[in-house]
Amino acid sequence: MSSLSKKPKISIKPFRHHVQMEPLYADTTWKLLKNAIHEIHNKNASGLSFEELYRNAYNMVLHKYGDKLYQGLEDVVDKHLKGIAEQVADTVDDNFLIALNDAWNDHKNSMLMIRDILMYMDRVYVASNSVLQVYDLGLVLFRENVARCMKIKARLLKTLLELIHKERTGEIISRGLVKSITQMLVDLGVNSRSVYEEDFEIPFLEATATFYRVESQEFISSNSCPDYLKKVEIRRREELERVQHYLDEQSSEYKVKEVVEKELIAEHMRTLVQMQNSGLVPMLRDDKISDLFRMYNLFQKVGGGLELMREVMSNYVRETGRNIVTDENNDKNPGQ
Repeated sequence: MSSLSKKPKISIKPFRHHVQMEPLYADTTWKLLKNAIHEIHNKNASGLSFEELYRNAYNMVLHKYGDKLYQGLEDVVDKHLKGIAEQVADTVDDNFLIALNDAWNDHKNSMLMIRDILMYMDRVYVASNSVLQVYDLGLVLFRENVARCMKIKARLLKTLLELIHKERTGEIISRGLVKSITQMLVDLGVNSRSVYEEDFEIPFLEATATFYRVESQEFISSNSCPDYLKKVEIRRREELERVQHYLDEQSSEYKVKEVVEKELIAEHMRTLVQMQNSGLVPMLRDDKISDLFRMYNLFQKVGGGLELMREVMSNYVRETGRNIVTDENNDKNPGQ
């Protein structure tokens, strides 16, 4: 009776969802996504169903075709950008920077749309395979195929330096365009400033040093100390405004100040204080308060500047004191 009362154990196996895949599923789905990317590059995205495209990309990753999708994306964007680089390189000089900027803006917009379609791949495949996210992959491909293209890289640097030189010599340039390009170089570093620094900032600082080395030598040879210091104030202010308007402020501000102050102040401060008719001693003697303040304000920005002023002032005070004592002695002993 007891044996009849025992109930048989029921084993419940977990439900397994088997998806029957078509043999050419991955190829067919990738072809659809590839065509959509081409349409995005051709600025024909208005007719695309982003929901459908997202679903197809989702299914490819879900069914372990993430490798095919990621590599396919890289190949398509790489090929597209090689063509874009040729177009930019063929542009005449007057339109070169504009063409590059247009290509950059188009690429950013395209990669944002592509990223939206491949959002699931970014979250799942990219994270588990330690590869670049979709948008960052686009940055790297633009950097290697366009910004650092053999026909573009040197020309880009030359164009930027020429524009900055023109502005320094009084011409008006498109600061907005230059800002867009320098920001592009920052972005292409992908979370670093290495591209901006290597491809632009280092040669820019060298060109800045050369420019002010020549200008300072010419100006100091034909102007008084006060006039030279006024020129330094103007040039220093202009360079800092330049940084704020179209350079990367976080990277360049300190470096630009250092170069300008070295070439305009540190290299000439002894000559300036010792100018016979307009240096530090004549300023003290003639009560040139504003000129003294300007010299102090500028000299404190470079190593040894205030020490040099202190040395000259100390010597001046001692010499003045000796002269006073000598004059008093002569007054007391007029016959000696």
